[in-house]
Amino acid sequence: MGERAIRAALGFLVASISVTTLAGQRGGGAQQPTSLPATPVVAPIPTVSAPITGPGPMFESLMELKPGDDLAHFGYESAEYFVSGVSNGGPYKTRLVIRRPSDTKRVSGLVLAESMHPSGNAWMFHFTHTYSMTAGHVGLDILTSTQAPLVEFNHARYGDLRVAQGQANDILAQVGALIKSGEPGNPLAGVPIRKMILGGTSASAAVLINYLPAHMVYTLRGGAPIFDAFLPTSTGATIGQVKVPMIQVPTMTEVASGNATTRQDGDEPGNQFRGYEFAGMAHIDTRDAAAYYPDPCKHPISRFPLAAYMSVALDYLWKWADKGIAPPRADRILVDRNADNDGSLMALDEVGNARGGIRNPYVDVPAKSYAVRNEGASPPIANAHRFVAVRDAAGRNQLCGLAGFERALPAQELRRLYGSPQKYRARVAQRLEELTRSGWSLPVYKDVILADLAAVEF
Repeated sequence: MGERAIRAALGFLVASISVTTLAGQRGGGAQQPTSLPATPVVAPIPTVSAPITGPGPMFESLMELKPGDDLAHFGYESAEYFVSGVSNGGPYKTRLVIRRPSDTKRVSGLVLAESMHPSGNAWMFHFTHTYSMTAGHVGLDILTSTQAPLVEFNHARYGDLRVAQGQANDILAQVGALIKSGEPGNPLAGVPIRKMILGGTSASAAVLINYLPAHMVYTLRGGAPIFDAFLPTSTGATIGQVKVPMIQVPTMTEVASGNATTRQDGDEPGNQFRGYEFAGMAHIDTRDAAAYYPDPCKHPISRFPLAAYMSVALDYLWKWADKGIAPPRADRILVDRNADNDGSLMALDEVGNARGGIRNPYVDVPAKSYAVRNEGASPPIANAHRFVAVRDAAGRNQLCGLAGFERALPAQELRRLYGSPQKYRARVAQRLEELTRSGWSLPVYKDVILADLAAVEF
């Protein structure tokens, strides 16, 4: 992506995050609402193009993935389509990107949809890409906000895209209906689709939350829901009830800001809800996101594997939506509402990690403490990733402020806690096995977690 396009995307990111943060405190979102029908209606099927191959390069909404953990490694391919229809009284033309196994036989029948984040990223697929591609799930991201970054990146390819304020809800409903339809133009025609989740994180979670009233009135032919479950993440907004399962994932960033939902879990129809808070997880992924290499922040950036635990939530939600298996309830992160004792509104343990919440070996057998919020390095580093380098000081502080940071425990403290590296690693392996058996750790991430904790030096 060129520098001008990055600057454009980041401008919209800064605005959207600021609005989303305020909206999350009020339980709302950043988009203006669409005028909705008074009674349920069948969502119209929009017009879709053939795969777009030019002119020029595609605006890539999946941030760089490491070799051995990318689309090619998992036998995946991506394709772009233009979708046109009418929304909120006016025409729109947007773009849809689908990531799926090249071998149709490997497609699981499960689709993770998301509104492209205003930063230009498909963060939900990025957060869960290893799990999703191992399982053969399809990922799709839909442009529901301004087309300006894409147009600036490649005017010849994207110059006639048109997405206006107030059109996001209709676009999501219509694209979702297209993907589940038997229409010949459906890009996934011939691929059996069982269920589809709409996910979102931070600003794209706000888009998801704003869509929920539309979910209650837009249906497929026969009255079935378009989306079978919802996964809003990195948001503390208090979200109303809907007619399908939902798992919400506030992070320590929201909890430590006093901005995490107090909505209680439920199992009855119309109130199928879980709130999952993972100890150690910050608002944004700084382990797998290339933008954080090299580290642009004041404090050592957190390398906590957000993906491994966001995927736990997604896996439970698939089982709920697809098989009717209700997921377990979990404790929320504990708060003491006292920043004077340890600098955080969260209740912290003796090494500085959050108490309560969903546990993992990183906080139960700690070699580091994980905290929020970070801030930008001052002076800025000289060789920052281009996603960071185009920002001014306020922008860098905001990007790092969404991140966590980590503090390695001193060698003498490790020896006091564990005695020796061998005993430490044995405890890690034991705890990981316990969490895997109880469903709070996925086997696909076992080697990653063990490698991290085996690398700890005394």
